[in-house]
Amino acid sequence: MSLLARPAVANFVAKAMQRATVMADRRSAGRGSAAASHARFPEFPRRVRELTIPTSVAPARATVYLPEAPQTPETAEAAPPVHINFHGGGYVMTLTEVDDPLCRFLAAEAGVVVVNVDYVVAPQHPFPAPTRQAYEIVRWVAEQGAEQGWDGGRLTVGGQSAGGGLAAAVARQVLDEGGPSVALQVLHYPPLDLATDARDKRAAIARPMLRPWMADVFDTSYVPDVRRRSDPLVSPAHPSDTADLKGIAPALVITAEHDLLRAEGERYAGRLRAAGALVGHHDVAGADHGYDGNDDVKARETYALIARHLREATGSRLT
Repeated sequence: MSLLARPAVANFVAKAMQRATVMADRRSAGRGSAAASHARFPEFPRRVRELTIPTSVAPARATVYLPEAPQTPETAEAAPPVHINFHGGGYVMTLTEVDDPLCRFLAAEAGVVVVNVDYVVAPQHPFPAPTRQAYEIVRWVAEQGAEQGWDGGRLTVGGQSAGGGLAAAVARQVLDEGGPSVALQVLHYPPLDLATDARDKRAAIARPMLRPWMADVFDTSYVPDVRRRSDPLVSPAHPSDTADLKGIAPALVITAEHDLLRAEGERYAGRLRAAGALVGHHDVAGADHGYDGNDDVKARETYALIARHLREATGSRLT
Protein backbone atom coordinates (compact mmCIF):
# COMPACT_ATOMS: atom_id res chain seq x y z
CA MET A 1 0.00 0.00 0.00
CA SER A 2 1.23 3.46 -0.88
CA LEU A 3 1.91 5.74 2.07
CA LEU A 4 -0.51 8.26 0.55
CA ALA A 5 -3.26 5.62 0.55
CA ARG A 6 -3.26 5.57 4.35
CA PRO A 7 -6.21 7.65 5.58
CA ALA A 8 -4.25 9.74 8.10
CA VAL A 9 -1.60 10.63 5.51
CA ALA A 10 -4.10 11.23 2.70
CA ASN A 11 -6.17 13.51 4.92
CA PHE A 12 -3.08 15.49 5.94
CA VAL A 13 -2.04 15.98 2.31
CA ALA A 14 -5.57 16.83 1.20
CA LYS A 15 -5.90 19.53 3.86
CA ALA A 16 -2.48 20.89 2.92
CA MET A 17 -3.61 21.12 -0.70
CA GLN A 18 -6.74 22.97 0.39
CA ARG A 19 -4.71 25.48 2.41
CA ALA A 20 -2.22 25.95 -0.41
CA THR A 21 -5.01 26.79 -2.84
CA VAL A 22 -6.48 29.40 -0.49
CA MET A 23 -3.07 30.97 0.18
CA ALA A 24 -2.21 31.09 -3.53
CA ASP A 25 -5.43 32.98 -4.28
CA ARG A 26 -4.76 35.46 -1.49
CA ARG A 27 -1.20 36.11 -2.64
CA SER A 28 -2.45 36.70 -6.18
CA ALA A 29 -4.18 39.92 -5.06
CA GLY A 30 -6.92 39.74 -7.67
CA ARG A 31 -4.91 37.72 -10.18
CA GLY A 32 -5.86 34.30 -8.84
CA SER A 33 -8.02 31.55 -10.24
CA ALA A 34 -11.27 33.46 -9.74
CA ALA A 35 -10.07 36.54 -11.62
CA ALA A 36 -8.58 34.44 -14.39
CA SER A 37 -11.81 32.46 -14.75
CA HIS A 38 -13.91 35.63 -14.86
CA ALA A 39 -11.70 37.01 -17.63
CA ARG A 40 -12.24 34.06 -19.96
CA PHE A 41 -14.96 34.26 -22.63
CA PRO A 42 -15.62 37.99 -22.07
CA GLU A 43 -18.48 38.00 -24.57
CA PHE A 44 -20.61 36.14 -22.03
CA PRO A 45 -21.69 38.51 -19.24
CA ARG A 46 -21.48 37.53 -15.59
CA ARG A 47 -25.00 38.10 -14.28
CA VAL A 48 -25.07 36.38 -10.90
CA ARG A 49 -26.59 36.32 -7.45
CA GLU A 50 -25.63 34.35 -4.37
CA LEU A 51 -27.83 31.74 -2.72
CA THR A 52 -27.61 29.41 0.28
CA ILE A 53 -29.37 26.06 -0.02
CA PRO A 54 -30.37 24.22 3.18
CA THR A 55 -29.50 20.51 3.43
CA SER A 56 -29.25 17.96 6.23
CA VAL A 57 -25.47 17.78 5.71
CA ALA A 58 -24.66 21.50 5.81
CA PRO A 59 -25.87 24.69 4.14
CA ALA A 60 -24.56 24.86 0.58
CA ARG A 61 -23.49 28.17 -0.89
CA ALA A 62 -24.24 28.56 -4.59
CA THR A 63 -23.73 31.14 -7.29
CA VAL A 64 -26.74 31.53 -9.57
CA TYR A 65 -25.97 32.52 -13.17
CA LEU A 66 -28.86 34.21 -14.95
CA PRO A 67 -29.57 34.11 -18.69
CA GLU A 68 -30.25 37.37 -20.43
CA ALA A 69 -33.71 38.80 -19.82
CA PRO A 70 -36.37 37.54 -22.27
CA GLN A 71 -37.16 39.87 -25.15
CA THR A 72 -40.48 38.46 -26.41
CA PRO A 73 -43.87 37.98 -24.74
CA GLU A 74 -43.65 34.22 -25.27
CA THR A 75 -40.32 33.81 -23.49
CA ALA A 76 -41.13 36.45 -20.87
CA GLU A 77 -44.10 34.45 -19.63
CA ALA A 78 -42.12 31.25 -19.07
CA ALA A 79 -39.53 30.78 -16.35
CA PRO A 80 -36.24 29.45 -17.77
CA PRO A 81 -35.02 25.90 -17.16
CA VAL A 82 -32.39 25.33 -14.47
CA HIS A 83 -29.07 23.49 -14.66
CA ILE A 84 -27.20 22.47 -11.51
CA ASN A 85 -23.42 22.35 -11.85
CA PHE A 86 -21.06 20.48 -9.52
CA HIS A 87 -17.41 21.52 -9.80
CA GLY A 88 -14.39 19.23 -9.99
CA GLY A 89 -11.48 18.84 -7.62
CA GLY A 90 -11.16 15.19 -6.65
CA TYR A 91 -13.93 15.49 -4.05
CA VAL A 92 -11.34 17.41 -2.02
CA MET A 93 -10.75 20.81 -3.61
CA THR A 94 -13.31 23.62 -3.62
CA LEU A 95 -13.03 24.91 -7.19
CA THR A 96 -16.37 26.56 -7.88
CA GLU A 97 -14.81 29.60 -9.58
CA VAL A 98 -12.95 27.42 -12.07
CA ASP A 99 -16.34 26.59 -13.63
CA ASP A 100 -17.33 30.25 -14.00
CA PRO A 101 -16.61 30.29 -17.79
CA LEU A 102 -18.72 27.16 -18.27
CA CYS A 103 -21.60 28.55 -16.21
CA ARG A 104 -21.63 31.87 -18.09
CA PHE A 105 -21.44 30.04 -21.41
CA LEU A 106 -24.37 27.75 -20.60
CA ALA A 107 -26.54 30.54 -19.19
CA ALA A 108 -26.06 32.53 -22.39
CA GLU A 109 -26.04 29.77 -25.00
CA ALA A 110 -28.56 27.35 -23.48
CA GLY A 111 -30.88 29.96 -22.00
CA VAL A 112 -30.86 28.28 -18.59
CA VAL A 113 -30.35 29.43 -15.03
CA VAL A 114 -27.14 27.77 -13.80
CA VAL A 115 -26.77 26.99 -10.10
CA ASN A 116 -23.04 26.50 -9.44
CA VAL A 117 -22.81 24.65 -6.13
CA ASP A 118 -20.13 24.88 -3.44
CA TYR A 119 -20.74 21.41 -1.98
CA VAL A 120 -19.00 19.85 1.04
CA VAL A 121 -15.67 18.15 0.35
CA ALA A 122 -13.47 15.49 1.92
CA PRO A 123 -11.69 14.80 4.19
CA GLN A 124 -13.89 17.04 6.33
CA HIS A 125 -16.99 15.46 4.77
CA PRO A 126 -16.21 11.99 3.36
CA PHE A 127 -18.63 9.78 1.45
CA PRO A 128 -21.61 9.58 1.59
CA ALA A 129 -22.03 13.21 2.73
CA PRO A 130 -21.31 14.90 -0.66
CA THR A 131 -23.60 12.56 -2.60
CA ARG A 132 -26.43 12.99 -0.13
CA GLN A 133 -26.03 16.76 -0.05
CA ALA A 134 -25.95 16.90 -3.86
CA TYR A 135 -29.22 14.98 -4.07
CA GLU A 136 -30.89 17.21 -1.48
CA ILE A 137 -29.69 20.29 -3.38
CA VAL A 138 -31.26 19.00 -6.58
CA ARG A 139 -34.49 18.21 -4.78
CA TRP A 140 -34.57 21.73 -3.25
CA VAL A 141 -33.89 23.39 -6.61
CA ALA A 142 -36.72 21.37 -8.17
CA GLU A 143 -39.13 22.40 -5.42
CA GLN A 144 -38.21 26.09 -5.17
CA GLY A 145 -38.58 27.14 -8.79
CA ALA A 146 -41.61 29.41 -8.29
CA GLU A 147 -39.86 31.32 -5.49
CA GLN A 148 -36.48 31.51 -7.22
CA GLY A 149 -37.52 32.35 -10.79
CA TRP A 150 -36.71 29.15 -12.64
CA ASP A 151 -38.71 26.16 -13.84
CA GLY A 152 -37.95 23.30 -11.46
CA GLY A 153 -39.80 20.93 -13.75
CA ARG A 154 -37.20 21.48 -16.47
CA LEU A 155 -34.08 20.59 -14.52
CA THR A 156 -30.71 19.18 -15.56
CA VAL A 157 -27.57 18.28 -13.62
CA GLY A 158 -23.94 18.06 -14.59
CA GLY A 159 -20.35 18.38 -13.56
CA GLN A 160 -16.74 18.09 -14.55
CA SER A 161 -14.39 15.49 -13.05
CA ALA A 162 -15.56 14.79 -9.46
CA GLY A 163 -18.57 16.98 -10.19
CA GLY A 164 -19.51 14.56 -12.95
CA GLY A 165 -19.25 11.74 -10.46
CA LEU A 166 -21.64 13.60 -8.16
CA ALA A 167 -24.05 14.26 -11.04
CA ALA A 168 -24.07 10.53 -11.79
CA ALA A 169 -24.72 9.81 -8.10
CA VAL A 170 -27.62 12.28 -8.11
CA ALA A 171 -29.17 10.59 -11.13
CA ARG A 172 -28.85 7.21 -9.42
CA GLN A 173 -30.51 8.50 -6.24
CA VAL A 174 -33.30 10.03 -8.31
CA LEU A 175 -33.83 6.62 -9.93
CA ASP A 176 -33.78 4.74 -6.62
CA GLU A 177 -35.79 7.24 -4.57
CA GLY A 178 -38.31 8.33 -7.16
CA GLY A 179 -37.59 11.91 -8.09
CA PRO A 180 -37.31 14.73 -8.78
CA SER A 181 -37.40 14.60 -12.56
CA VAL A 182 -34.02 15.17 -14.24
CA ALA A 183 -34.14 15.87 -17.96
CA LEU A 184 -30.41 15.31 -18.56
CA GLN A 185 -27.24 14.38 -16.69
CA VAL A 186 -24.01 15.77 -18.16
CA LEU A 187 -20.95 13.75 -17.13
CA HIS A 188 -17.76 15.52 -18.25
CA TYR A 189 -14.58 13.38 -17.82
CA PRO A 190 -16.00 11.91 -14.58
CA PRO A 191 -14.38 9.44 -12.16
CA LEU A 192 -16.79 6.50 -12.13
CA ASP A 193 -14.66 3.67 -10.77
CA LEU A 194 -12.82 4.34 -7.53
CA ALA A 195 -12.85 0.61 -6.73
CA THR A 196 -10.15 -0.03 -9.34
CA ASP A 197 -6.66 1.06 -8.31
CA ALA A 198 -5.38 3.92 -10.46
CA ARG A 199 -2.21 1.90 -11.09
CA ASP A 200 -4.36 -0.61 -12.96
CA LYS A 201 -5.82 2.06 -15.23
CA ARG A 202 -4.19 2.93 -18.55
CA ALA A 203 -4.04 6.24 -20.40
CA ALA A 204 -3.27 6.78 -24.07
CA ILE A 205 -0.17 8.84 -23.21
CA ALA A 206 2.80 8.09 -20.98
CA ARG A 207 2.29 10.95 -18.52
CA PRO A 208 -1.39 11.88 -18.20
CA MET A 209 -2.47 14.74 -15.98
CA LEU A 210 -3.96 12.44 -13.34
CA ARG A 211 -1.34 10.37 -11.52
CA PRO A 212 -1.74 7.44 -9.12
CA TRP A 213 -0.53 9.50 -6.16
CA MET A 214 -3.36 11.96 -6.75
CA ALA A 215 -5.85 9.10 -6.76
CA ASP A 216 -4.37 7.85 -3.48
CA VAL A 217 -4.98 11.23 -1.85
CA PHE A 218 -8.37 11.98 -3.38
CA ASP A 219 -9.91 8.50 -3.22
CA THR A 220 -8.67 7.77 0.30
CA SER A 221 -9.83 11.13 1.62
CA TYR A 222 -13.24 10.69 -0.01
CA VAL A 223 -13.82 7.00 0.74
CA PRO A 224 -11.35 5.88 3.45
CA ASP A 225 -12.79 2.35 3.63
CA VAL A 226 -11.71 0.60 0.43
CA ARG A 227 -14.64 -1.82 0.79
CA ARG A 228 -17.07 1.05 0.23
CA ARG A 229 -15.48 2.19 -3.02
CA SER A 230 -17.61 -0.25 -4.99
CA ASP A 231 -20.77 1.53 -3.82
CA PRO A 232 -22.94 2.39 -6.87
CA LEU A 233 -22.87 6.07 -5.87
CA VAL A 234 -19.07 5.99 -6.06
CA SER A 235 -18.24 3.44 -8.78
CA PRO A 236 -21.16 2.88 -11.16
CA ALA A 237 -18.69 1.83 -13.87
CA HIS A 238 -17.19 -0.98 -11.74
CA PRO A 239 -18.23 -4.51 -12.77
CA SER A 240 -19.70 -5.13 -9.31
CA ASP A 241 -22.59 -2.78 -10.06
CA THR A 242 -25.03 -4.85 -12.09
CA ALA A 243 -28.29 -3.08 -11.22
CA ASP A 244 -30.83 -2.36 -13.94
CA LEU A 245 -30.49 1.32 -14.90
CA LYS A 246 -33.64 1.44 -16.99
CA GLY A 247 -35.44 4.69 -16.22
CA ILE A 248 -32.35 6.63 -15.14
CA ALA A 249 -32.05 10.23 -16.39
CA PRO A 250 -30.85 10.58 -20.01
CA ALA A 251 -27.11 11.19 -20.13
CA LEU A 252 -24.48 12.97 -22.16
CA VAL A 253 -21.08 11.44 -21.40
CA ILE A 254 -17.95 13.34 -22.42
CA THR A 255 -14.54 11.70 -22.17
CA ALA A 256 -11.05 12.89 -23.11
CA GLU A 257 -8.81 10.79 -25.35
CA HIS A 258 -5.69 10.98 -23.14
CA ASP A 259 -7.45 10.89 -19.78
CA LEU A 260 -6.68 8.15 -17.26
CA LEU A 261 -10.44 8.03 -16.59
CA ARG A 262 -11.46 7.58 -20.22
CA ALA A 263 -12.07 3.82 -20.06
CA GLU A 264 -14.43 3.99 -17.10
CA GLY A 265 -16.37 6.79 -18.79
CA GLU A 266 -16.71 4.62 -21.88
CA ARG A 267 -17.83 1.63 -19.77
CA TYR A 268 -20.51 3.67 -18.07
CA ALA A 269 -21.65 5.11 -21.37
CA GLY A 270 -22.10 1.51 -22.49
CA ARG A 271 -24.25 0.73 -19.44
CA LEU A 272 -26.38 3.78 -20.10
CA ARG A 273 -26.73 2.85 -23.77
CA ALA A 274 -27.94 -0.63 -22.79
CA ALA A 275 -30.51 0.98 -20.49
CA GLY A 276 -31.74 3.26 -23.28
CA ALA A 277 -30.49 6.33 -21.41
CA LEU A 278 -27.49 7.50 -23.45
CA VAL A 279 -28.25 10.51 -25.63
CA GLY A 280 -24.63 10.97 -26.60
CA HIS A 281 -21.03 9.97 -25.91
CA HIS A 282 -18.41 12.43 -27.14
CA ASP A 283 -14.68 11.76 -26.88
CA VAL A 284 -12.54 14.90 -27.09
CA ALA A 285 -9.62 14.08 -29.40
CA GLY A 286 -6.12 14.96 -28.25
CA ALA A 287 -7.32 16.08 -24.83
CA ASP A 288 -6.42 15.11 -21.29
CA HIS A 289 -8.28 15.45 -18.01
CA GLY A 290 -9.24 19.07 -17.31
CA TYR A 291 -8.34 20.17 -20.84
CA ASP A 292 -11.01 22.87 -20.90
CA GLY A 293 -9.24 24.81 -18.17
CA ASN A 294 -6.50 25.95 -20.55
CA ASP A 295 -7.67 25.18 -24.09
CA ASP A 296 -10.25 27.77 -25.07
CA VAL A 297 -10.84 26.27 -28.52
CA LYS A 298 -11.67 22.80 -27.25
CA ALA A 299 -13.58 24.27 -24.30
CA ARG A 300 -15.83 26.31 -26.59
CA GLU A 301 -16.53 23.29 -28.77
CA THR A 302 -17.46 21.08 -25.83
CA TYR A 303 -19.45 23.78 -24.01
CA ALA A 304 -21.41 24.43 -27.21
CA LEU A 305 -22.19 20.71 -27.41
CA ILE A 306 -23.41 20.71 -23.80
CA ALA A 307 -25.51 23.83 -24.41
CA ARG A 308 -27.17 22.20 -27.42
CA HIS A 309 -28.06 19.11 -25.41
CA LEU A 310 -29.43 21.26 -22.58
CA ARG A 311 -31.64 23.16 -25.02
CA GLU A 312 -32.93 19.92 -26.52
CA ALA A 313 -33.55 18.30 -23.13
CA THR A 314 -35.38 21.26 -21.60
CA GLY A 315 -37.05 22.84 -24.60
CA SER A 316 -35.24 26.09 -23.83
CA ARG A 317 -36.20 28.96 -26.13
CA LEU A 318 -33.49 31.52 -26.70
CA THR A 319 -34.30 35.02 -27.82
